Amino acid sequence: MSERIKVNDLYFEKFITQEQIDERVAAIGTEITDKYQGECPVMLGILNGVYVFMADLSRACDLETEISFMKLSSYRGTSSTGKVETLLGVNTVLKDKPVIIVEDIVDSGKTMNFLIPELKKLEPKSIELVSLLVKREAMEFPIQVDYVGFEIPTKFVVGYGLDYDGKGRNLRSIYQLVG
Repeated sequence: MSERIKVNDLYFEKFITQEQIDERVAAIGTEITDKYQGECPVMLGILNGVYVFMADLSRACDLETEISFMKLSSYRGTSSTGKVETLLGVNTVLKDKPVIIVEDIVDSGKTMNFLIPELKKLEPKSIELVSLLVKREAMEFPIQVDYVGFEIPTKFVVGYGLDYDGKGRNLRSIYQLVG
């Protein structure tokens, strides 16, 4: 599985295969379906990186859901800027509805530490967090991730929606930075 690719000026090697991703997304979809039977949760995806995961996860959930997106940014290149910016806010009523935040990756936790208190002000019934990838070693904030796809080391990754300066999102597998 040591397939190497080049994205912009950096080299990456295959880390998580499309088959592994598909299997884990299906399992998370089943967990969410079981928990939210009889309800219509709002799946709130955090753009841009979540678009592939969000599409697959929403189809893996066998229940009625509302789909919405927000766009937050804290990355430039391969590292965090340290500041979370809201580029596109919530455009769905969340009051008294179960909300499932869908993230591509949680590393420092800074984005969720910013977002969750803001969402609580909108009085949802509940808030849960699902993230395809979690870098526990990099967490600076005590963020509870309710559904974890994969725990990964602190290496930079691309593919399956995640990018390096806008490139690599279309890769079906996840690749980690070499070196």
